[in-house]
This record gives sequence, C-alpha cells and structure tokens, in this order.
Amino acid sequence: MRIAMIGTGYVGLVSGACFSDFGHDVICVDKDRGKIDRLLDGVMPIYEPGLDVLVEKNVRAGRLSFTTDIAEAVPGADAVFIAVGTPSRRGDGHADLSYVYAAAEEIAEAITDYTVVVTKSTVPVGTGREVAEVIKRTRKEFAEGVHFSVASNPEFLREGAAINDFKKPDRVVVGTEDERAVEVMREIYRPLYISETPILFTKRATSELIKYAANAFLATKITFINEMADLCEKVGADVQQVAKGIGLDGRIGTKFLHAGPGYGGSCFPKDTLALTKTAADFDSPVRIVDAVVEANAERKKSMAGRIVQMLGGTAEGKTVAMLGLTFKPNTDDMRDSPSLDIVPMLREAGASIRTHDPEGMEEARKLLGEDAITYCTGPYDACEGADCVVIVTEWDAYRALDLKKIKSALNTPIMVDLRNIYRPETVRGAGFQYRSIGRE
Repeated sequence: MRIAMIGTGYVGLVSGACFSDFGHDVICVDKDRGKIDRLLDGVMPIYEPGLDVLVEKNVRAGRLSFTTDIAEAVPGADAVFIAVGTPSRRGDGHADLSYVYAAAEEIAEAITDYTVVVTKSTVPVGTGREVAEVIKRTRKEFAEGVHFSVASNPEFLREGAAINDFKKPDRVVVGTEDERAVEVMREIYRPLYISETPILFTKRATSELIKYAANAFLATKITFINEMADLCEKVGADVQQVAKGIGLDGRIGTKFLHAGPGYGGSCFPKDTLALTKTAADFDSPVRIVDAVVEANAERKKSMAGRIVQMLGGTAEGKTVAMLGLTFKPNTDDMRDSPSLDIVPMLREAGASIRTHDPEGMEEARKLLGEDAITYCTGPYDACEGADCVVIVTEWDAYRALDLKKIKSALNTPIMVDLRNIYRPETVRGAGFQYRSIGRE
C-alpha cells in the first residue's frame, strides 16, 4: 500500500517508520523545512529508543521518504494519515484543530483518485465529520464514499516504548462505516493479523471517543494511587504494597498504579482537559475526570512544598539538585512535566537549581531558561554543593547511584525521592534524611 503521513512529530514519524517497516511505501510530510532536512540527514527531531535505526533502515530500503510538499505525497496514495498537533487551545482548553483542518484542505486539493483520509491525531468527537466537510467544501465535485472516505485511527503509543507499542499493540481501533475504507485499513494493518492483534471497527464518533476515554481512565488510575499515597503517609501504610494488593485483582490490574508527582506528557493533560470540555458542550459532565484534572494540577504544585519542608521550612538561599526533568524516562518530552511546576516554585521560594537529565536538558533550557538554574553533566555534578537532592524522573541512570558519593557531594544529606526508586532503609542507613511518596 502507498501511504502519506502528514506531520513528522512524535506520532507521525513513529507511525510512518513502522508502516514502512511493515513493507508499505510511506512518504512523510512536514512544512518545517529544517526538520525535513534533518530527517534526510538521518537526524531525529525527537528522542525515541530505536527510531533512528528504524528510519535509516527503511530509507535505505526505499520504503520511507520525506518531503515538505503535500502535492507530491498525496496523489496515488491509498491512505493519507493526518498526524499533526492538536494542542490545548489557549483560554478554553478545547483541542486546537486548526492544523488538522488546514491539512485536510491541502489534502483535498491534491487528491487524484479515491483516497482514505485518516485522522491519526487525537481529536474530539465530530472531527472526522468536519474533516469530510472541509474536503467537500474545497473540492465541490467530491462526494464522500466515492472520491474519498474519512476514517478515525487513534494512536495508543507510549513515549519510550512507541515502536513496540505500534508493532505489538493491544488493539487497533478504526472508525468508519464505509466498506471501501474498511478494506483499505484492513490491508494496511494486515501484517498485524499474523499475531492475531484485535482490530476493532467502529463508527467514527465511537473511535474518536475511545482514545479520550482510554487516556482519561489511565489518568484516573494515576491520580487515584497518588491520593492513596497521601493517605498512606497519614496512616502509616505503604503505597507500594497497597498498589500491589489492589493490582493483583484482575479487574484492576497492575499498570498505572505507581505513585509519584503527577502525570504529564503529550497526552494525558490535554486529552483529559479536552474530554471535560467536550462533555460540557454536550451537557453531559464527566465529574470524575474534572476532579482528576484538578487533583493532578494541585499535586504537581504540592511537590515543591514537600521539598521545602525537607529543607527545614525555607528554600531561601538553598541549592536543590534535581535529577530528571522530562515527564517520564526514555524521552526528551517536557510537556506538562512536573518539573515545570516544581522548578519555578522553588526559584520563587529563593532556591537555586542544579539539574541533570539524560535527554531533556536542551528542551528544558527553552522552557525553564537559565536564571538560577545550572545544567550539569551528570547526577554527581548536579549534587555538588547542593542542600538536597530530588529525584523527579525515574531514569535508569538514577536507580543505582553511589550514595556515599552523593552524600559527600551534598552540603546536607537530604534526599526527596518522588518516584520511590530507593528503599527507605537503604538510604537512611547511608546517613540520609529521606522522604518518598506514600511510604512511612
């Protein structure tokens, strides 16, 4: 099959590379000339383990190419995937669909034969219907189902594990009621039939809602265990054992029950917010999700207070070593990371920051700046002369630190472990004051 992928961000580039690895001919399009030039030179615009190797392999095989010109990519394509950004709109929290509709207009102008236009971006219910209207307004001679079809095909990729998630997914969801589109999408995903991956065909609106419902449910699990962690601290229980005890129940499951500083990233914050706005528009409030959004925002802000508490109640004139800046390990993504709340609040309280992240420091400089922040070469460098060390992201590089070396680098041996990656008795036994999440 011939596929055009509009957008070479996280979703578009990973999806395009994986489709080409299935044997399809894929051309990825992006208006950013610099990004395309870097891709042509083999330089990835994002950090995702294994992506550079996958792209290089399929470019060399002639199955994957890059361009800035939609008019070059769309003619003759069996399917055109829209994988552009849908950030939260400033002011009201709705998903900003301007990039989606702009892409739909350009696709409409370039279509020459029957084409399935697929929304891969996370979009609210009704977006597929509007994309079809945009195409028909742009090409008045076009009839949906004859010249084109619009399908929804949401992505379920975890940053840091995206290639495996694409190639070995729990399920594939496709929203379309057009049998011709069903056959095209079935053929595109035919390689997954070998591993008997469930492929769920639904109405377009159902597919669009599945994505938001899934992310909202996972965000709810994270927020729930975070609130249980707070209760554990009050009553003297251990949140890790609570999580294990409830996670062994097959109805609940073990995933997304790790207490921490709150969820972030490219999906959960904007998708939960967009879902609450859609629900409000249709006068069908999702009160649980409303509470999750509010609780998560408050939690990230409260983390700075925990750190100040460990510093004796004041951060004025103190130096804090922060290990990890990205919202999770194995990515350079800083979007809605807890560090974006913690760092400004500590600086406002009078602290200076020394920090290290294996992949996120370039992005952090853009978002956090340089004022009162020192970006260090490694975790031990970050701890040099600091009054406490805080673990914000659970990178593997931080899981087995030399505690003696850390202690000697610090002014005072204080560790705040926001990811529970150390045993309290081990750290305290090494002479530290230690605080984690939801543990005594």
